Amino acid sequence: MAIIETSSKAAAVNPLKMSQPLGAAYAFLGMNRCMPVMHGSQGCTSFGLVLLVRHFREAIPLQTTAMNEVSSILGGMENIEKAVLNIRLRAKPDLIAICSTGLTETKGDDVNAYLRLIRQKHPDLADTALAYVSTPDYTGAFQDGWAKAVEALIRALGEPQPGLQTRAKQINLLAGCHLTPADIEELRDIVQSFGLEPIVLPDVSSSLDGHLPDNFSPTSMGGTTLAEMRALGASIVSIAIGEQMRASAQAVQELSGVPYVVFDRLTGLQANDRFLAYLEYVSGQPIPARYRRQRSQLQDAMLDGHFFFGGVKVAIGAEPDLLLSLSAWLAEMGCEIGCAVTTTTSPVLDGVPAARVVIGDLEDLEQGARRASAGLLVTHSHGRQAAERLHIPFHRAGLPMFDRLGAGHCLSVGYRGTRGLIFEIGNLLLAAGHAHTPDDWQLPQSTRDALALATPVQGESS
Repeated sequence: MAIIETSSKAAAVNPLKMSQPLGAAYAFLGMNRCMPVMHGSQGCTSFGLVLLVRHFREAIPLQTTAMNEVSSILGGMENIEKAVLNIRLRAKPDLIAICSTGLTETKGDDVNAYLRLIRQKHPDLADTALAYVSTPDYTGAFQDGWAKAVEALIRALGEPQPGLQTRAKQINLLAGCHLTPADIEELRDIVQSFGLEPIVLPDVSSSLDGHLPDNFSPTSMGGTTLAEMRALGASIVSIAIGEQMRASAQAVQELSGVPYVVFDRLTGLQANDRFLAYLEYVSGQPIPARYRRQRSQLQDAMLDGHFFFGGVKVAIGAEPDLLLSLSAWLAEMGCEIGCAVTTTTSPVLDGVPAARVVIGDLEDLEQGARRASAGLLVTHSHGRQAAERLHIPFHRAGLPMFDRLGAGHCLSVGYRGTRGLIFEIGNLLLAAGHAHTPDDWQLPQSTRDALALATPVQGESS
């Protein structure tokens, strides 16, 4: 069991974590025809918007209540009212989802009360769903904001409907923020191959998958619909991917009595064996032949790659669920987790295969990697300078990933995703030992000094 430590530095140096409001806004983007709103200043929203745009290279719908000095002190009721009415008039969304920021949380705005007053004042808003989640950015991290947002959506929109009948093949697939659009698409395909009908929440695989729509919309284009939200209670089971989604699964159970199961990770051979065995049990259908072949291909890839993974010390910095997923899989491949740094507390940290896990920043990750003599660094794109200073291979994982194309299409779950990770990271490790070319290759300094002493001085006889 790993020892969990919290960095005691007075300030974060090169932060690893991102804020709760950003995680919540990202979750809202997985809802169809939704307009996420940050209740705070324009700067709060602008920084989050830029980060998401750089990561996905897509237009991101994200609005703000544009709080200023006066409204921050007197309260943001008027700002929220104006934002809601303007968004409804111009964008015509099905859902307006609001998350708080540190600015408005410090003031103590009661946004739920504001929304009730706004509905009473404007009955014409009846055709627009409203949701709110409290996400102060001075506590928690990205994963916490995502988890709180999904739970808030379930409690606001997933009310049980009178006369709702259980649908024998329908399941709820609750996706954590560590899953990319490609990961969610892969999981949907797997679930559907067993004859099951999944409701994915949130579904960023259809809203942030990098497609060109036939018609422009100022809201999110794709994602979980309001009708699907209202049908959550008709499912036979909720499958939560990542410990962060446990609270959301429990919320569905409280509202509608739907049982749930949590899979802490879906990267690795045994993890996917358990997942497919569970789907076989729930559906009553045998595991499709193509997954048996994919499993065999993964085994072969593991055999091919273990020569390069074995004994490599790895330094990883990521959100808790992603940290567990990658570190446990790397340990299965024969690596040693020499340094593990994360952003927030979580029950899964006890299961990380490392001597200790530090809740800290990228400086802690770099220093830990140096102490451990790590041969591989794994974190998001802000870790690239540390990898350069350490002179070790660097694998980008998580969000943001702004210096590579196709961030939303990175696949790391299922047999196929795990096999792809073996090839991607294995090639990094393989190339690290053969990086020199005749153009940049140099002899060690000691060898050059010895050759200099042995070279005759001009005028001497050889």
